[in-house]
Amino acid sequence: MQKLKETINAIKPPDEGAMAQARRRLDSLTKPQGSLGRLEEIAVKIAGITSKGIPDVPRKLSILMAADHGVVEEGVSAFPQEVTVEMLENFLNGGAAMNVLSRQVGSDLWVVDIGIKEDISDKKGVMHMKVASGTNNMACGPAMSRSNAVKALETGISLATKAEDKGYGLIGTGEMGIGNTTASAAVICAFSGLSPHEVVGAGTGLGEDGVRHKTEVIQRALDVNKPHPDDPLDVLSKVGGLEIAGLAGVFLGCAAERKPVLIDGIISGAAALTAYKMSSLSGEYMLASHLSAEKGQKVALNMMGLQPLFNLDMRLGEGTGAALAMGIVDASINIIRDMATFAEAGVSEGE
Repeated sequence: MQKLKETINAIKPPDEGAMAQARRRLDSLTKPQGSLGRLEEIAVKIAGITSKGIPDVPRKLSILMAADHGVVEEGVSAFPQEVTVEMLENFLNGGAAMNVLSRQVGSDLWVVDIGIKEDISDKKGVMHMKVASGTNNMACGPAMSRSNAVKALETGISLATKAEDKGYGLIGTGEMGIGNTTASAAVICAFSGLSPHEVVGAGTGLGEDGVRHKTEVIQRALDVNKPHPDDPLDVLSKVGGLEIAGLAGVFLGCAAERKPVLIDGIISGAAALTAYKMSSLSGEYMLASHLSAEKGQKVALNMMGLQPLFNLDMRLGEGTGAALAMGIVDASINIIRDMATFAEAGVSEGE
């Protein structure tokens, strides 16, 4: 718990001076002021996060956390729990969508076992940081103990610290875990006060009846556990997941390290919202990559005042949206670094 408290206390506001410097630089470039829209906003935000008026092009890293969920016992997913560890193998072999997109944008990928049910301690290429062998069935009681929620959060914080030590400057967040859209929707319901009907989506591809059943299971979990919206640890431990807690720790750790971090879809969004509820300042270090087809993600982003960079109707997760957004962040930084000013180009400025 000490590491968690110290990390939250270490989160400071962005550097306003660096942001002002970035705005002046952008306004001097050979274009009408503000004509590159969100790209300019991103550059200013990165400047404030890193305290560099002209930010460096960052080394990129995606952190993918894998965990299992006891609530799959309720039949809330179109896929069996075994798929979690099977997909982990796919990540290690480089064959998943996340691998393809990571290669495309030049991002390294850390695959972390924070809570897979199966013992995979002999698996090479995995970061073995298991807090527990999955969660309990939240429809019957708390998903995990409060102490395990803290342990998972601090695991995520330690990964953010490790990323800083390794020289990474831009972090993407991803996950794998059958049943995790159910836990994520429950977390967002708990924080927002909205009903599951307003938050729940199809997840891995449920039909109308499956979505209805999933909604009912989440409502039962909320009724049984009564998570307190003003106590993020209570929400995490009662209806969350180990990878959600771990990613929340990554968001907090990145904020403490003054490092930009990208939100992916609904699971990453639930983790970001949890971090935001622990420290609203952490939201200043987050960038929302895409608008997920899972409607709960939009709820989470709205609660944090964040606007997604694009909408491609994606709902895969894994960190795929965050990986794609890395290219946009690179573009914004290259603009402020490499574009000529009016004076440099000998171009007359507008009045």
